[in-house]
Amino acid sequence: MLKIGIILGSTREGRLSPQVGQWVKEIAEKRRDAEYEIIDIAEFKLPLLGEPGGDASGATAWSQMVAACDGFVFIVQEYNHSISGALKNALDYLRQEWNNKAAGIVSYGSVGGARAAEHLRGILGELLVADVRVHPALSLFTDFENGTVFKPKEVQADSVNQMLDQVIPWANALKTIR
Repeated sequence: MLKIGIILGSTREGRLSPQVGQWVKEIAEKRRDAEYEIIDIAEFKLPLLGEPGGDASGATAWSQMVAACDGFVFIVQEYNHSISGALKNALDYLRQEWNNKAAGIVSYGSVGGARAAEHLRGILGELLVADVRVHPALSLFTDFENGTVFKPKEVQADSVNQMLDQVIPWANALKTIR
């Protein structure tokens, strides 16, 4: 069975990505077409790439976690028209572990996180990750109460399923060349 990692793309205090990631996982697990696991980059305590310090065991665990996945769903919030620095660092930390895998993107922000998702697509391409077209985009104004409590519109669940309908066959196909 495929293993799909749901990567929480923020480490900030008060972040909303755990709420969104759990919602995606609940939708995904009803499908029974893969094993889904939330992967929180905050737990790995990765130092900035190239900087001294940090916990080497965190980097090793990060490498092993990503390598074990067949595909990903990135939970991406828009910070200054892009992805978070923590997610960029986590992506840059590895190379081969990402190669020839599939990914979907679930984004959120004032304009649904669209600019962050587009920025992420370019990074994923360089890492040989095939991202799918369907992209659930959540608005801070309509899918979050007071900007802090995640309450997605019902239509958003359909969008997540449509995204996974693309991620799963791509992950299966790419597994044959790894």
